[in-house]
Amino acid sequence: MPIPGNMLSAATESMDPTFTGWRVRLNCTLLSGTGGRNGAKSLSVKSTTAGEVQAETVTMYSVTAGQTYQVFADSSSANEVERIGLEWLTNLGSPVGSILWSLPTATASSSWHRVGVAGIAPAGASRVRIVLSSTAAGSAVSHYWENVYLGAPYRTTGNLLSFATETPEIDTSAWAAGANTTVSRQVPMMSWSVNWYWAGAHVLALAATGSGNVSATTVENPVVTPGVEYLAYTYLAPPTTGSNCWLELRFFDGTGTQLSATRGTLAPASTGYHRQRVSAVAPAGAATCRLAVGMDSATAAQVLRVEQSVIQVAPTVQAGSVLPYADASFEQGVAGWTKTAGVATIARSTPWGSAALDGSYSLTVTSSTTAASTIRSARFPLPAGSGGLGFRLQFGETVTAGGWTVTRGIRWYDAANTDLGLTTTSAGTVPGPGWWSLSADHTAPAAATQAAVELTLTATSTNSVVNVDKVALWQALPLVTLTASEATASLRLTLRELSVDDLIKVWRVAEDGTRTLARGPSGLLDGTVAITSDLMVIDDYEAPLATPVSYRVEMTSPGGSTAIRNSSWATIPHSDINVAWLKDPSAPQRNMQVMVKQAPNWARPVEQGVYRVAGRRNAVVLSDVRGGLEGELVIWTRSDEERRNLHWLLDPGRVLLWQAAPGMGVDDLYVSVGAASENRVGGPATESWREWSLPLSEADMPTTVGVGGSAGRTWQDILTEFASWEAVRDTYATWEAVLLDQRRD
Repeated sequence: MPIPGNMLSAATESMDPTFTGWRVRLNCTLLSGTGGRNGAKSLSVKSTTAGEVQAETVTMYSVTAGQTYQVFADSSSANEVERIGLEWLTNLGSPVGSILWSLPTATASSSWHRVGVAGIAPAGASRVRIVLSSTAAGSAVSHYWENVYLGAPYRTTGNLLSFATETPEIDTSAWAAGANTTVSRQVPMMSWSVNWYWAGAHVLALAATGSGNVSATTVENPVVTPGVEYLAYTYLAPPTTGSNCWLELRFFDGTGTQLSATRGTLAPASTGYHRQRVSAVAPAGAATCRLAVGMDSATAAQVLRVEQSVIQVAPTVQAGSVLPYADASFEQGVAGWTKTAGVATIARSTPWGSAALDGSYSLTVTSSTTAASTIRSARFPLPAGSGGLGFRLQFGETVTAGGWTVTRGIRWYDAANTDLGLTTTSAGTVPGPGWWSLSADHTAPAAATQAAVELTLTATSTNSVVNVDKVALWQALPLVTLTASEATASLRLTLRELSVDDLIKVWRVAEDGTRTLARGPSGLLDGTVAITSDLMVIDDYEAPLATPVSYRVEMTSPGGSTAIRNSSWATIPHSDINVAWLKDPSAPQRNMQVMVKQAPNWARPVEQGVYRVAGRRNAVVLSDVRGGLEGELVIWTRSDEERRNLHWLLDPGRVLLWQAAPGMGVDDLYVSVGAASENRVGGPATESWREWSLPLSEADMPTTVGVGGSAGRTWQDILTEFASWEAVRDTYATWEAVLLDQRRD
């Protein structure tokens, strides 16, 4: 699968079907290799003699001086280390300064591993070429490359930290070393997934200069909002499994005084890379935050390696859940959970990854006897007006020793913290083996403003152990809702409590039972698209006007079972029969209403050959299939704004959807628009009305086109990535390009 945003062609990226995008630069021959991960082929660079070997891209790619570019590739060699570089060039191909090289990998490996580097295009550079390098011990030594990327830096969407802090692909200047610590870059051999683009080349290395504690902090301090929960995470690779390594989220006031620090300590399962998380609510007065990493009681020369550092607004494990991330996922401990009765003990699971449904840890409950024990979360505020409403409790459990029964309850409180009592279910056996999702519905008392989750767990044998994870409590809303918007001529389908990784298919259903697939961000929702969140909102801009429709949703689990949901019926209002909609299925922000002067007089062309046979009255006619509708739509735009919007809609030349009011004798039609003419309607020069003639040709519904969107990006990403609005203007041509992250070539 091509790497999103890659400036390289698919063939140059993957070496499939061959390596025509590459050529010899130094001391080698190029061959088509096998065993690729991004396609079947790879690039084999075979040394001619001993010494450095180099290959380069045939194409020089356009760059803008002052902007940051990233290059990475997957490499394989049992005998050689390698490096990758960017050669900055003028428009005529002359070098600008020296090649920007990555550090050589620490060791050779025949497993596919990541190499890469990033840097700012220097003044005078308008082109760049990728250079691949290795050093051969002799002749006929092969080195393999594939999965090559060149383009804008890959950073985590929503990260408050810049690319330079998230990963040390540029240098280490975004990090400040603490006492007894040196900070550097290393390139250990790391085999990341072929489609994991956010880590894997240079890593940050914290080395102890002597015995004692080791630490480093981010230099930048992004802005935060008091009362908002934030999540920080990074990959930590400890020097030993006994090392005390940690990640810390720190908050500061406007003067730079530290207000709080929350630590997540790694319980390493190996000396490999572990993603450690920590979350905390920004305290009152908080203005900024920083990330710190470290290792306590290190011995001299021990090294802690760090990669992909992120601070972001904390996610909820279930849409609408009132539990903070720390209390729902147990990544840094047991948070506000306590044992209120019984003999059981509670603790965070260990080591990293041993038992988890979300993240890398869970809550471990251990009972030495068969007595009942009660565990309770902290109290959490409920949404305003929750009294008398239904709430759903859900959590994951897995029995790792013995057996258990569980009673699922909610303890309610009013605004004065008065205990309003416990609503509970009857006890039930915890199923096994493996993780199971358990849920229960409760009704909040009329005065309830707060709630705590309360579970009564009874071991059915001595020394029983159960793990709890991904705890959520939320107001129970309908699983499917459907609403209409006349202003955008669209229907909004909201799906709740979905199972992540299920494949989803969504049909729009007409009153006569006709089904049409609805469109999502990557194309039609045809059963090949995986669900990525428990909440999914689908805006359908292609639903018919003034016509009732409903939706059928089919969700197929990885195991093959299918669940079906059906929505209610809804209708898009359309009050003026004199106007119609012209819509771009891939860019609904360009959709617009136009006033119709004259509907097309349709023709249906056909390719025919007419043969007149001597002595025969009737000709022999050979016909192809008759074509779709063709005609000319005449419309008016009534203002300069409408005129500009129509130009904007027509500019890309994409297939459009024309929708007229029912009863006008025209069905919804996908069309290609030919040479459009714009004419004045008469009157003074200041008259803003224009008459347009749009030649239309009927087209098939686009099937691979997705609805363009921001894909999770927010204004915070823009503020993090760019130092000024001038830099934003230099990078994007329009506000739409900012929304879609479509950067200038």
